[in-house]
Amino acid sequence: MWRNVLIFILILLAGIFLYLRLDRDKRIKTIRQINSDTMTTTSKTENEKLSIITVFDNYRADPLLKTGWGFSCLIRRIRPIGEKSGSLKEENILLDTGADSDILLSNMKKLNIIPETIDFIFISHLHDDHIGGLNGILKIRPDLTVYKPELFPKEKEIIEDVYTTGSLGNDIKEQSLIIKSEKGLIIITGCAHPGIVNILEKAKEMFPSENIYLVLGGFHLEDELYPELKSIISDFRKLNVQKAALCHCSGERTRELFKKEYGDNYIENGVGKVINIE
Repeated sequence: MWRNVLIFILILLAGIFLYLRLDRDKRIKTIRQINSDTMTTTSKTENEKLSIITVFDNYRADPLLKTGWGFSCLIRRIRPIGEKSGSLKEENILLDTGADSDILLSNMKKLNIIPETIDFIFISHLHDDHIGGLNGILKIRPDLTVYKPELFPKEKEIIEDVYTTGSLGNDIKEQSLIIKSEKGLIIITGCAHPGIVNILEKAKEMFPSENIYLVLGGFHLEDELYPELKSIISDFRKLNVQKAALCHCSGERTRELFKKEYGDNYIENGVGKVINIE
């Protein structure tokens, strides 16, 4: 009798495990499809679709999400494979992980971002407010590739049309991400310790014929004085930066000055902000 009961319990547990596994796989597939449908409805062409979602920041764009000191964003790109196949490929890059795993994973869940869909993590620099959530992600995805700045002493293409500037700066080594899009270069910084203008000049050195469409992230300008901030904004204009989406360590005064200068081309960035490049 007890043997039969034990066999029944084992069969029941196996069934529960199988159900949970299938349910998880179904959720991943469903969310991927929802995200793909959302992005493909923005255009009837088969051109590349690109979204940048801020998942961790000390500024808030979505009142349902949690804030914390630090920065993280997800870059989601859907692009056609081959000229005639009609197939699409989705790529998800997590840039930095904020300061806290619980906040990061909570925000990702509310934004319908599943860790299993991330292709790799790009770490701008090794400060706690950018790597604090890393262990939480790696507990879920221990096999996930993590690209830290020391891996790239110079610029390099990581995947097609996605580049690192390479490790820049003297005291604090930091890399930034550059994406070549149909609109132009998209440059994403963690804290811009090497200097935000230096990073932009590096991008132009790498791609002299490309315009800079969007610069997004932390600019590390909280303590800069007014004349220096005006000089930086002037440099942005000289480099023909079309749009700016400041957050994290950029500073309130910096955000206000950029907003005044850029008007409709200034993007209020914070956790929960979704920027679609159409």
